[in-house]
Parts: sequence; C-alpha cells; structure tokens
Amino acid sequence: MIALDPASPTPPSEQIRALIAAAAASGEAPVGTKLPTVRKLAEDLGLAVNTVAKAYRELESAGVVETRGRAGTVIAASGDRSLAEIARGAASYARRAKSLGLTVDQARAVVETALHETYGQ
Repeated sequence: MIALDPASPTPPSEQIRALIAAAAASGEAPVGTKLPTVRKLAEDLGLAVNTVAKAYRELESAGVVETRGRAGTVIAASGDRSLAEIARGAASYARRAKSLGLTVDQARAVVETALHETYGQ
C-alpha cells in the first residue's frame, strides 16, 4: 500500500499521508485495516520515525485513521473528513454557480480548469 517515490518533490510524510488517505477512500484499505506501527513503517521505508509519525498525526486529525493505543492504528469507520469537507464546498459552489446563472457545462468547465491548474494534469 505504501511505496514512496524518492524522485518526487513531495516530502515523504506527505506521500505517506496521501497514499493512506487514497487507499482508505478507494476501499483498498477498508475500515478496520490495521496499519503498521510508526516504527515498523519507518524502518521498512528507511525513514525517521518522526516523518511517519507526522503523517499518522495528520491522518488522525483528518479522521482517516484512529489510534487505539496498544491495539495500533486502523482505518477509521467515521470516513474521511476531508471528503466530507470537499463535498460541502462542492455543494456550495454548485448553488452559487446556479444562482449566477451558469449552465451545468459552464460550472463544470470552471471546476475542471481549476483542477487542471492545481493538479497540473
């Protein structure tokens, strides 16, 4: 589930966070999936423990994982808060676009342009 790209300009902690969040959102890592310990993952990836710990803390803050003390860290049942947040933003955008008289195609084109500019695709 976690394979880092050493050539990427993205810091390792962010790569770990993004990979785990994506696996949780896609169902590749279903609810309850136990993640490796911070120490084990750091060792496996050849990283400092603090690098992995930072990624796990960010995932926990976002509600993607929950830490159960000695039972370890697992994919959370509460879902990904970041997806819920972006869905609220999308709904607000859609209401605003409609109130301004944009067609669905126009509103979609604006979003696609923003995504292309942000993600560089």
